[in-house]
Amino acid sequence: METKKNKFKTFEIFYKKIFWPISFFKLLIILIKNKIDIINTHSSEDAWLLGILGKILKIPVIRTRHLSTRVKKGLNSILLYNFLADHIVTTSSEIIDKISESSKKKKDNFSFIPTGIDVLKILKNIQKTKEFRKKHKILDDDLLVGTVCFMRSWKGVFDFIKAAKILKNHQKIKWIVIGGGHKDKYIQFAKDEKLQNVIFTGHLENPYYAIDALDIFLLLSTAHEGVSQASLQAALFEKPLITTKTGGLKDVCIHNETGINVDVFSPNQVAESVLFLQKNKQIAKDLAKKARKRVLENFTQEKMISQMLEIYDKF
Repeated sequence: METKKNKFKTFEIFYKKIFWPISFFKLLIILIKNKIDIINTHSSEDAWLLGILGKILKIPVIRTRHLSTRVKKGLNSILLYNFLADHIVTTSSEIIDKISESSKKKKDNFSFIPTGIDVLKILKNIQKTKEFRKKHKILDDDLLVGTVCFMRSWKGVFDFIKAAKILKNHQKIKWIVIGGGHKDKYIQFAKDEKLQNVIFTGHLENPYYAIDALDIFLLLSTAHEGVSQASLQAALFEKPLITTKTGGLKDVCIHNETGINVDVFSPNQVAESVLFLQKNKQIAKDLAKKARKRVLENFTQEKMISQMLEIYDKF
């Protein structure tokens, strides 16, 4: 829908295995008819079909991957990431090590290009910041601690709520979960624990003003994290960061430099870090400023596009 709206030439292909024979020949015609110079695949099914077609037609194949999930070793990995891909682009440095090890592909054939944020678009969409705090009864002297994510089992939401439970007697600290997903079990858990200090907003089409309303940003992912857009956006708004070191999070939140790192499944560390930042406002401010500087230097959409064009130019 987005590509059509933005007037890209768009073809729809069924990638389920049952359609592979038909899709293979459809893709072959598209590649030849449109004189494609570079193929860029992103997930398993398209990587198989277009990787094979790339070899047949001698078209370079760039494979992009954003998740930090470990790739299984063996023939599947060697074929998919080594033989059928000329170059691999990942969104975090950690992913390179995992894929290189499993596929036996040399690290010279990898690039680390984090998904950049559209700075101007984000900064234009924060008019409702004060309204957001007022709506959720957050006072000016309250400390609002938030996480922003599509709620999945590995996003660390349980640890977020457990940290809120540890600090439930600190009445000026409020906790907010921004985002949709598999939210019912987390809402029920907070209810079962009788936590009055945890708020769930549900999905927000524009989350920027909600992020801007935070005083501290947390993301406690336990696995699979590529580069978190929410953590980049929070850093752009100069919010102190507390994150795990999962995947690409550690590329943004560097311990005691641009934020605080905690171990996975460690709500006690999270609670201690929140109290530390609450008591040490100047340190929190300095960390947040450095995080913003890092984002503007390394994680913008312009930087990402420039780096991707350099990769394409090599082929």
